[in-house]
Amino acid sequence: MPDNHPLEDHLPEQPLGSTIGLNASAIESYSLTIMTERNKALAATVYRPNTDVNSVKKAIMIAPATGIKQQFYHNFAKFLAEQGFGVITFDNEGISDSLSTTLAKCDASLISWGRHDMSAVLDALHYEFTDASYHLLGHSAGGQLIGLMPNYAAISSVFNVACSSGRIKNMAMPYRLKASGFMQLFIPLSNLTLGYTAADKIGMGEPLPSGVARQWREWCNGAGYIKTAFGKSIHTHFYDHLTMPSLWLGFSDDDIANSDNIDDMTRVYSQMPVQKHFLHPQDFGLDSIGHMRYFSRKTYQQAPELWQMAVDWFNDH
Repeated sequence: MPDNHPLEDHLPEQPLGSTIGLNASAIESYSLTIMTERNKALAATVYRPNTDVNSVKKAIMIAPATGIKQQFYHNFAKFLAEQGFGVITFDNEGISDSLSTTLAKCDASLISWGRHDMSAVLDALHYEFTDASYHLLGHSAGGQLIGLMPNYAAISSVFNVACSSGRIKNMAMPYRLKASGFMQLFIPLSNLTLGYTAADKIGMGEPLPSGVARQWREWCNGAGYIKTAFGKSIHTHFYDHLTMPSLWLGFSDDDIANSDNIDDMTRVYSQMPVQKHFLHPQDFGLDSIGHMRYFSRKTYQQAPELWQMAVDWFNDH
């Protein structure tokens, strides 16, 4: 849904060490192509501490928000690798470098992202870091879709940022009106005229495959987000089986992942132990964090303790 996406704060246009004070020589990164069960190639990046591969004891998969490409998480992934974690980022099918056909012909969906893309990436994380425990950091949709992953049991813990049901009815005015216009008008009209949703035209990250946007619209119109599809388009899922510990981080100026919507989503994970931290940007000397800015290098520069929360979580789990 519409939000100001400060992409310029995230993309790796200059060396990370010069922007947030990290030692870039302490890590290495390289590109990886991951094949899914749908025989689709996903573009991914591995971030590895410059140490013996067997010394990496914890590895983290960063699962992206809807339509957000992996470069958005570049600085944050490097930061985690600097702390000794193995990390993988990726583009979902149909997004950025994982688009292998014309977008109008791409039949990816939110369901295929969770069931096939995220599962394949987790398998790749296991292959890259064989002597580690595996953790998932989900941003928005990246935390919503975990219950579709057949290999979910390999995940030791979850750290979710701005992850919620995104239920439109729980949003405050005037943002609710803005979100409703995007969902009820922009998505159907864009899909009808273009064959995909041109989310990039309104500052929403990458353009979306029509099936992704259509499910996004349907799920945000009901309680529990993906729960609205149970027994309909989703007949097999694992939301009632996930028992790994989780921390859900939200912010008071996030119009989408507000407190009610976070609670609406956590209820779908019926057996998952949940810690919810709902924070105010002003308590960290920040004007805003919202739905996207947790991963901004400017956020790290001004409030490094926010990124440290993720490090502490993974170290403790």
